[in-house]
Amino acid sequence: MAILDFAGTKENVITREEFPLSKAQHVLKDEVVAVIGYGVQGPGQAMNQRDNGIKVIVGQRKNSKSWDKAVNDGFVEGKDLFEIEEALNRGTIICYLLSDAAQIELWPVVKKHLTPGKALYFSHGFGITYNDQTGIIPPKDVDVFMIAPKGSGTSLRRMFLQGRGLNSSYAIYQDATGRAFDRVIALGIAIGSGYLFETTFKREVYSDLTGERGTLMGAIQGIFAAQFETLRKHGHTPSEAFNETVEELTQSLMPLVAENGMDWMYANCSTTAQRGALDWWKKFRDAALPVFDELYESVSTGKEAAKSIESNSKKDYRTHLNEELREMRESEMWQAGKAVRNLRPENQAN
Repeated sequence: MAILDFAGTKENVITREEFPLSKAQHVLKDEVVAVIGYGVQGPGQAMNQRDNGIKVIVGQRKNSKSWDKAVNDGFVEGKDLFEIEEALNRGTIICYLLSDAAQIELWPVVKKHLTPGKALYFSHGFGITYNDQTGIIPPKDVDVFMIAPKGSGTSLRRMFLQGRGLNSSYAIYQDATGRAFDRVIALGIAIGSGYLFETTFKREVYSDLTGERGTLMGAIQGIFAAQFETLRKHGHTPSEAFNETVEELTQSLMPLVAENGMDWMYANCSTTAQRGALDWWKKFRDAALPVFDELYESVSTGKEAAKSIESNSKKDYRTHLNEELREMRESEMWQAGKAVRNLRPENQAN
């Protein structure tokens, strides 16, 4: 186990060199990993484990779109694809990868199949951290742990096929067997993690919900919209406003920041851009900090969890979601984005 020291804050990190796939395969050789849910994370995690030689089965409702997707991905009914209860019965490690709302609904069924010695695996800390709202309280005689890939299941699968790895966090909530650490790290390697860093269920969900509502999705869309609107009201065309707001950032700058860091980006841009960025970034930080403090307070007190559970449990949830997404999709900014994307060389007909 490597220990990273960031200005006195030590973090435990496990790499594939320390815990190779061969070791993961040995740890899991007698396990049956039942992936329950085949939506966002399920396909990538299930297929990566299967390709890594782990005995994995998928549990899904028959004749659903997710069942058909699993069949298209090579899972075979009666061999490694089963109805949910059958998969729960067969599995020794239950990968609970349904949406948060669906986890609450199915929990009574899952709980009765958690016999002593089994393991309950999550990829999100929501259900356990907010168990006063979700009712997800595992039996004391099973292991409970988490591997949370830092990206979508699609990215996890794509990077796996490229021979790369997506970083993941890991956490142990309950070690009933004395084998929870080996089990969770083996699974982290088996699903295709690049490296694993230690966290807790609470820290994972607090940071995840803050990130999704913040810089990963909510804040970035808000900043995009504000800059685009400012440029448009001062006479810039939709294409120009979109290119200066989104296209240059996502297509040119962010890949370089990912490779080299923001300090490198500042050092390698024009002196005019350099000076302006250095003058303005702290103003944006100071303006945004109160919003992020408010956001974190809403996450840590369970308000965001309550909103999500209430909203996502409604029967007409999808209808309202599609309407909100339609509004965004049809906004001038993202209509301009669609036109700009179509002009990229790779999207032009030969």
